[in-house]
Amino acid sequence: MNYLITGGAGFLGRHLANKLVEAGHNVRVIDDLSAGEKDALDSRVLFTRGDVRDQPKLWTLLHDIDVVYHLAAKVSLPQSVLYPREYNDVNVGGTVALMEAMRALGTPRIVLASSGTIYGDQKRQPVDEQVPPDLRTPYAVSKLASEHYIFTLGRHYGIEAVALRIFNAYGPGQALPPAYPPVVPQFLNRIMLGGSVVVFGSGKQTRDYVYVADVVDALITAGEQQHIDGEVINIGSGVETSVDDLIALIEDVTGRRAHVLHNQEQSGGVQRLVADIEKANRLLGYRPKWTLEDGLRETIRLDARFRDMIADAPPIP
Repeated sequence: MNYLITGGAGFLGRHLANKLVEAGHNVRVIDDLSAGEKDALDSRVLFTRGDVRDQPKLWTLLHDIDVVYHLAAKVSLPQSVLYPREYNDVNVGGTVALMEAMRALGTPRIVLASSGTIYGDQKRQPVDEQVPPDLRTPYAVSKLASEHYIFTLGRHYGIEAVALRIFNAYGPGQALPPAYPPVVPQFLNRIMLGGSVVVFGSGKQTRDYVYVADVVDALITAGEQQHIDGEVINIGSGVETSVDDLIALIEDVTGRRAHVLHNQEQSGGVQRLVADIEKANRLLGYRPKWTLEDGLRETIRLDARFRDMIADAPPIP
């Protein structure tokens, strides 16, 4: 099959692109490299540097494409609060531009990488797809708006559309930006180097950490499966893990002691969030293969940054 992945040099995108080409498919990627890494892509992937809002460029890439994976987006929750107009322009405007280009080329299916952050703080856990959204950040707003756009325009344009609400994905190669880095690589990096880990809030707040290989499997199946047009599907591990428990597990996996600083004055975000993955199991046959412990070990084994740290990190006192 022929695939186009927007944001395909990013963390999820390159894992997806590389697995698809390894399976013998033809894969094209468009990425502006604001957060992506072109060198991490398999040489068989056809890479184009560009903006997902650039419709003439999209037209050249969409010829004969069977499925578009739309992963291009700005993803920092705190930054979206500071720059909501930019997040709306890229995340929502990029989705609309892509749908218009797909209409022009007759591309039949889109799979959107949406986000579990749409759910916000819910009393009932785990959250299923019927839970009303509790939008806490402009990022979450942009993802829900993108869902509505792919479904609404998909009905008008004859494009099959599926949205996967992905929870806290982690794995090898995940970026560590200086501002607002993702929690798993941030904690791994600081604990293995003997630095301090700052925990905001109580440390009892929970998240659903899902290993990247499980997310990629779900994305691939969503691109192939029949009779799922218009569906929103949670993709997580289905396991609830507190921040404190995540730190303890990283200590066990790395053999290093964490120096934890608690900042109770700053919010740690929503108190609980874990995915109900029954629908993913029913529609996609999705069953996560990776526990958090095994995923952390695999991340260290495959990511040169952490693999090289193991020997040099300070031991437990």
